[in-house]
Amino acid sequence: MRLFQVDAFTREKFLGNPAGILLDAEGLTDLEMQAIARELNNSESAFITKSKSPEYDIEVRFFTPTTEIPMCGHNTIALHYVRAVEGDAKPGIYRQKTKAGIISVEIVKREDDFEVTMTHNRPVFDPPIRNAELLKALGLEEEQIRKDCPIQVVSTGNRKVFVGIQERSVLNSLKPDLAALRNLAVTFNCTGYYVFAFDPSDPKILTHGRMFAPQIGIDEDPVTGMALGPLGAYLAHNRLAKETVEFIAQQGEGMGRKGQARVFVSPEKIQVSGAAVIVFKASI
Repeated sequence: MRLFQVDAFTREKFLGNPAGILLDAEGLTDLEMQAIARELNNSESAFITKSKSPEYDIEVRFFTPTTEIPMCGHNTIALHYVRAVEGDAKPGIYRQKTKAGIISVEIVKREDDFEVTMTHNRPVFDPPIRNAELLKALGLEEEQIRKDCPIQVVSTGNRKVFVGIQERSVLNSLKPDLAALRNLAVTFNCTGYYVFAFDPSDPKILTHGRMFAPQIGIDEDPVTGMALGPLGAYLAHNRLAKETVEFIAQQGEGMGRKGQARVFVSPEKIQVSGAAVIVFKASI
């Protein structure tokens, strides 16, 4: 089986979000996939098998080091980048079967490289949350929350809690109580907590964020494709951005793994686009 280590949402090695990509994963058991994901020790690893139906082109399963999750954004960007580089796929639109449903993905040729665009499911919004335990677990005070940013769970496949704060400097200094966040995940039925801030000093970037997901074995995730799509939907839903908007989101600075994604939101669709770079290729 062909094995790749890929950094997603960047064109520079050792930045962005590392992903394990295993092509030709036919025949692996659940236990074997989990063991390989634990061995690779990335936030998630993707296991790709051939289609068994005309309804989709490939089937993908995603594992953190400790558990299987329905869908992963940065792995999706990474795996289709690998398929393009390896010649397994030409530029075009593909349907990817996951446990969150069938996802549409487009590979685009950019000069001598590739970019991948992932279309999210339609967003689902929970009512706003008021929870003092959550703020304490994140290390935040009530006055540090933006008043126009309700704390809210939004999902396009994975449920995330979104928390908008006033200062980017506070974002970079957060030291959350990971054990408390892990316990609260049951209360919110979520797979992570996305804390974000705006920074008007950089007009090219709309949002800066950090993603904590200790309940699925990821203390902090560098650049989270499955959070950035619902983030765009959250901004439009709460009138923090236009109904149709395209913007750059940056994440991973505090971890030394800065990466960027292009987010597009309209009433019809939500898309997240990103680059990738292969760090190494091996076999297993």
